[in-house]
Amino acid sequence: MSKSGLPETPKPTRSPQRLTIPGCPLSVAAMEPERPGLPPALFVHGLGGSSQNWTLLMDRLAGDVDGHAVDLPGFGQSPPPDDADLSVSAHVWAVVEYLELSGRGPVHLFGNSLGGAVATRLAALRPDLVRTLTLISPALPEVPPQASALPTALLAMPGVPGLFTRLTRGQPAEQQTEALLALCYGDPGLIDAERRAEMVAEYRRRQALPYAMDVLARSARGVVRAYTERGPLALWRQAEQVRVPVLLVYGLRDKLVSYRMARRAAQAFRDSRLLVLPEAGHVAMMEYPELVAGQFRDLLAATATPAPAPAPATTPAVNAGP
Repeated sequence: MSKSGLPETPKPTRSPQRLTIPGCPLSVAAMEPERPGLPPALFVHGLGGSSQNWTLLMDRLAGDVDGHAVDLPGFGQSPPPDDADLSVSAHVWAVVEYLELSGRGPVHLFGNSLGGAVATRLAALRPDLVRTLTLISPALPEVPPQASALPTALLAMPGVPGLFTRLTRGQPAEQQTEALLALCYGDPGLIDAERRAEMVAEYRRRQALPYAMDVLARSARGVVRAYTERGPLALWRQAEQVRVPVLLVYGLRDKLVSYRMARRAAQAFRDSRLLVLPEAGHVAMMEYPELVAGQFRDLLAATATPAPAPAPATTPAVNAGP
C-alpha cells in the first residue's frame, strides 16, 4: 500500500501487444499470470479510459486468471477505426473480433462504464465467448441521468466538443487532470503524488493526439444512442438475456452512474450478485481493487462448484394385488 492508503501501481509484466482486426489495430496489455493454465479474462475500459485503468485489479487477480486488457478503438494505444464508427455496437464487434482472432474465448469478461455496456451487449449476443460477467458502474440507460453526469453527456452534442476545446485551451494538464479525477474518484485526495504525476503524463499524451476529442465525442454519441435504442438492441433487454453469472459493483459516490440503477441491474441480470462500496466513485477497480478482486474470487468459486444433484423422484408404491 502507498502512504496515501491507495494501493501501489504495479507494472504489467508483458509489453502491450498489437492485434490487427478488420479496420483497426488493437493494443492489448497483459499481466503475467502466476502459473500456467489459468482461465482467460478480458478487461474493457470506459469512456476516455484505457487498459491502464485495469492494472491494479489485474495485478490482484494474477493468481486467478490470465488477464488481458484491451484499448478500445481510438483509446489508449489503439488508433481510431478506419470507418470512424465508435458506437457501442462497433466497440462490441471489435472485442468480438479480438476474442475470435486470439482464440481466448470464452473469457471472464470485465467492463467499466462504457465498457460495461459493451460487455453486456457482447454477453447477450455472443454467450459462447463469456464465462462470467463483472460490471463496475456499467453505463446502462439511466433516464434522467443524474445532474453530475450531464456535462459528459453534452459531449455528444454537435459543437460542444469544439467549445470545450476552446474553453480549456491553455489550461495546464494538471488542472484538467484534477477535474477528471474529481469526476471519477470518490475521494481523489487519496491519490499520492507519484500516481497523480503518471495520470497527468497520460492525460498530456492523450490530448496531444489529433483525434482525441473527436474519438471522445463520437463514443459519447454512441453511448447516448445506445440509451435510446429499442427492441432487440435495448441494453436493459439484453441484460435480461445474459445467462452467465454476473457481479455488479456500484459506488455510492459515483457522479456518472447513479447507485439508484443498482437495484434495476440486480433485477435485470437473472444470476447476479451485488457489491456496494460506500466510499467508491466511478472506478472502483482503481479505488478498491482488493475488495473487487475478493468478490470476483467468490463468484469464481461459486461457478466452479458443481450444483448438487437433484434428489431422485419418489414413485408411489403400487399395490400389485394379493
